Amino acid sequence: MKKLLTLILTVCLSLTSVLAFSSCGNNTPESEDNRPVLKVGMECAYQPYNWTQIDDENGAVPIYGKKNQYANGYDVKIAKKIADALDRKLEIHAYEWESLVPAVESGALDLIIAGMSPTAERAEVIDFTTPYYESNLVVVVRKDGAYKDAKNLADLANAKIVAQSGTFHDTVIDQIANVTHETPMEDFPTMITALNSKTIDGYIAEEPGAIADCNGNSNFTYVKLVNNDNGFTVEDLSNVTLAVGIKKGSTLLEQINTCIAGISVTERQALMNEAITQAQSLGL
Repeated sequence: MKKLLTLILTVCLSLTSVLAFSSCGNNTPESEDNRPVLKVGMECAYQPYNWTQIDDENGAVPIYGKKNQYANGYDVKIAKKIADALDRKLEIHAYEWESLVPAVESGALDLIIAGMSPTAERAEVIDFTTPYYESNLVVVVRKDGAYKDAKNLADLANAKIVAQSGTFHDTVIDQIANVTHETPMEDFPTMITALNSKTIDGYIAEEPGAIADCNGNSNFTYVKLVNNDNGFTVEDLSNVTLAVGIKKGSTLLEQINTCIAGISVTERQALMNEAITQAQSLGL
């Protein structure tokens, strides 16, 4: 009888364990997102448009394949709205600037949302949406430098100026009289380092980026210029707008344009102001 009771108890305990294990295995977290993925590429190093941080504060999104690295910024906020409109799960991928267009061409990325202008050259190989932001080109300089009081391009004569490689910014530098056109640099952190070390007098940026850089570097200021006024002559104003890059012929283009059209100019600026404030709070 004792052996029989022991056997029954053992079987009951085994069944309980199996049921408990089965229950845990079938318990799908409420947070699991089974929607199709939307792969969005950006540098994650171009604040306030996009940057990298170590947590998900202020709605940051994990960077695919990067442990404890999250993307945030204006581009991320726009990407979220587009992903929601398409009913897709947003997946942020960090790419070097010059690798973004080829990645969309190959299908490795669905979209580029990276502070990218829809230049004619890029539009030959990928499509672009309607603009999601418009800006001015300005020049970031040192507060203790020779060009701290510059008001227009003429005041920047003889300066050593640089821009990011592969961008439209590099094409306007020669509009400055007697400028020393420095070799383009890989990214904005590299240019910031160069300005801090005084190896250059300034670099080209879009105004939101300049504001964020100056907030993060107390010894920086920027020459506030207006395109085609006291600033750079921009023949094609699409060069100073930002748009979403997408593979040629993508059926998503119309849906994304509809989403962008639903974001008012006021809301876009509010999102940009929020991104600038968040970048400043992180000391970027």
